[in-house]
Amino acid sequence: MTDIVTFRSRVRQWCAEHVPTDWRQTQTGADDAEFVRFQKWWFAELNSAGFAVPHWPAEWGGGMSVAEQVVLYSELAAHDAPRLVLAFVGIHHAASTLLVAGTEEQRSRHLPAILDGEIWVQGFSEPEAGSDLASLRTTARRDGDHFVVNGQKLWASGGAHADWCLLLARTDPDAPKRRGISYFLMDMRAPGIDVRPIRNAVGDSHFCEVFLNDVRIPEVNLVGAENAGWQVAQETLGAERGMTMLELAERLGNAGLGWLAQACPAGDAVAADRLAGFEIEIAGLRGLCRDLVERSHAGTAGAADASIVKLYYSELLQRMTDFGAELGGVAASTVVTKPASSGWESGAWVLDFVGSWEWTIPGGASEIQRTIIAERGLGLPREPGVA
Repeated sequence: MTDIVTFRSRVRQWCAEHVPTDWRQTQTGADDAEFVRFQKWWFAELNSAGFAVPHWPAEWGGGMSVAEQVVLYSELAAHDAPRLVLAFVGIHHAASTLLVAGTEEQRSRHLPAILDGEIWVQGFSEPEAGSDLASLRTTARRDGDHFVVNGQKLWASGGAHADWCLLLARTDPDAPKRRGISYFLMDMRAPGIDVRPIRNAVGDSHFCEVFLNDVRIPEVNLVGAENAGWQVAQETLGAERGMTMLELAERLGNAGLGWLAQACPAGDAVAADRLAGFEIEIAGLRGLCRDLVERSHAGTAGAADASIVKLYYSELLQRMTDFGAELGGVAASTVVTKPASSGWESGAWVLDFVGSWEWTIPGGASEIQRTIIAERGLGLPREPGVA
């Protein structure tokens, strides 16, 4: 316990000295170049302190205990630190995949590069393969010691800035749909790649379409066995849960509740009651997240535990931002920009509320999460018509 108290004191002091107090102002209206520069600078700051990848193994720069990670994320949230938006896929999805399924050569090449600021994007979803990801149509045809890839990827978050891509492609068109997929590491600078940003309802262009036209990927960039990519992808998708959700929960409980408290009119008993209700729900979310982290590390997490947390967070985020937009009234709808490095709780309530709907879709839509909870958690009959 003394060690944790000492660690919290160290993190708290570091945050007081290094978290910029004006980042929300300087990042509001920031163009892409400034956003990327700021994100890489902040990642380097965290990395120099040993706080960027606490969940990685010690030999790769991590090694923090679960208790230390909980303290770290709670203190970063309490000090309103910027989010690592561009580094997210690299430090979580790519690293988790490489550590579990990558070759030693792949780990040695990419893990240090991620720590140096290499940006990754996830190339999974397609126009006809979102929640039913196994229906993907992008093909990878073997040509000697390379694979030639053709197809289209959608909702590639941060694709316009990415150096590398985690790519799923079909290598055996005759196999059952989950058995003919392979997993690749794709250099985003390779010839034949066309990245097109998608402007969303709040004016952001973080999501992209990626068109692949005869893109050549060396065989050494195949992760796992050929046609066994579906199993590898489950490791990638699993990295979206656990500690990452705990970090988001802490931010929602600090910045989100903080902005709501400021917006609540003095003496409004109804608003105060709703705010208190959200505080209770945040406490429940934190408990669920910490339980998931501990059970995941112990290898005892249930098949539906991550889905419960994801669904809970998504819907709580929507309700909180909806309440914020209600409190903000007409004035809230006139805010047209928010800090580029913030999360979904920036205080720009209408933008936050519209943006919060993203959370009910990626990483498994809410309907998919409910199906998983029903079938794997509660043991209910399988949904009809699902192969």
